[in-house]
Amino acid sequence: MATALREVRTVDPEFEASLLDSIDKWIERDLKPVAMAHDHGDIWPEETVRQMTELGLFGATIGQEWGGLGLPATTYAKIVARIASFWMAPTGIFNSHLICAHAIETFGTPAQKAKWLPRMATGEIRGGLALTEPDAGTDLQGIRMTARRDGDSYVINGTKTWISNGIKGSVFALLVKTDPAAEPRYRGMSLFIADKRPGFRVGKKIEKLGYKAIDSAELVFEDYRVPADQLIGGVEGQGFFQATGGLELGRINVAARGVGLAEGALRLATEYAQVRKTFGKPIAEHQAIQLKLGEMVTRARAARLLTLDAAEAYDRGERCDMEAGMAKYFASEAAVRNAEEAMRIFGGYSYSKEYEIERFYRDALLMCIGEGTNEMQRIIVARQWVKRNPA
Repeated sequence: MATALREVRTVDPEFEASLLDSIDKWIERDLKPVAMAHDHGDIWPEETVRQMTELGLFGATIGQEWGGLGLPATTYAKIVARIASFWMAPTGIFNSHLICAHAIETFGTPAQKAKWLPRMATGEIRGGLALTEPDAGTDLQGIRMTARRDGDSYVINGTKTWISNGIKGSVFALLVKTDPAAEPRYRGMSLFIADKRPGFRVGKKIEKLGYKAIDSAELVFEDYRVPADQLIGGVEGQGFFQATGGLELGRINVAARGVGLAEGALRLATEYAQVRKTFGKPIAEHQAIQLKLGEMVTRARAARLLTLDAAEAYDRGERCDMEAGMAKYFASEAAVRNAEEAMRIFGGYSYSKEYEIERFYRDALLMCIGEGTNEMQRIIVARQWVKRNPA
């Protein structure tokens, strides 16, 4: 079984404050003005990606020895929540990249780390995570993509789908079966560093309800030949644990996105409720609206605290699948509920694409599905709770 101790990380409070201030200024100056046009046009945000590269976001959680910022999960979660509170899609671009980098940094060989991580930290190359297949999502052991050893290479065939950064990304952590007959199934799975080369092509771009501007695509591998030294860790059969090893950080990211969406919807609703008047007074003075706002601010705060709790456990190097599952589940549901309540507060204007709130509603729904459905999160939480509290 592939296991690795996580580095215990901390951050200088002054550095964190300075970094978050830079993020806030960037959001106000560059991100807010372009969010609506990119979302409505489903236009990949090339300039935004360039700016995120300059801010160091593609190296946010990559270790400093590889040129990254080496941020703890708590700081990373705060950054994600800030950005998502105005526009959620860009956070997916660097999160998928960082989960790919996490697999290499945590489980890769020294040569793999030296080759890939410095260029990933600078954003010179951008990564993604290629796990999901048409018939395998939550049940990763059901994947069908195969890799067959052939001399100094592996030959890979199969299709992945719903892959973030699939079009614009250049390298992917690719989960395959090197031994399809293995029992239990996870023992036959391996994870490769798959860069774009002959045999690897992008299939269709997936059109989505929300989460616009970020490319989600189908990836097709036809007799794709990858060098054997790009098998992460250099040993077959470790892929399932290597792939799921990054899910705690991924779920903290999704939870942070939920926090941002919940807080952003609250901000928009609060602003609108103070300028919109009915019966001679702002609707914020009507008790029905106050009840909604009271619930919304409580949900957003609870989501933030659960997410930071999970991130702090992660930073201490502790197992935190229960904490990450609780945060992901609660924060994503808080995002959906706050977005819906904000829609009600905006009334008919919420259905107009001239107002931002409709984007929050469309984006929030995905958070209940991505990085493991909320139904699965509740099962994970329950199982871990019982295991930690034996009768």
